Amino acid sequence: MNVRTILAAKGGEIVSIEPTADLSAAAKLMSARRIGAVVIRGVGGRRTSILSERDIVRAVAEHGATALALPVAQAMTRNVMTCGEDDTVAELMEQMTAGKFRHIPVVNDGHLVGLVSIGDVVKQRVEEFERESEAMRDYIRSA
Repeated sequence: MNVRTILAAKGGEIVSIEPTADLSAAAKLMSARRIGAVVIRGVGGRRTSILSERDIVRAVAEHGATALALPVAQAMTRNVMTCGEDDTVAELMEQMTAGKFRHIPVVNDGHLVGLVSIGDVVKQRVEEFERESEAMRDYIRSA
């Protein structure tokens, strides 16, 4: 299984926000969309950074409630790891675990084509295990 399979199942919609928006607007967007991160796009649709729930929590811990008025650019993660569509789910799991992050942008030829979360990865692995289990049960029944 690879990242392309995950994107095919979930779709390639990318929720993004401007770096000048405030953290309150970002939090409301993430809450309304029931997501844990948004992408901050650069010129030409290229990925620049990401804002996650953790980034917002860190800003609030540092600045208190006034953090919600800060621009996204002040709290976003700038050094973002990316993956490609041909990366395997196992590689993705290893990268996310080692880097201790839960969202990873998918890039193809320098352009952002999707965003994969740890939830997407777990869902894919569970479905894979279920297919394998069913195949084994079918094999045992037919033997």
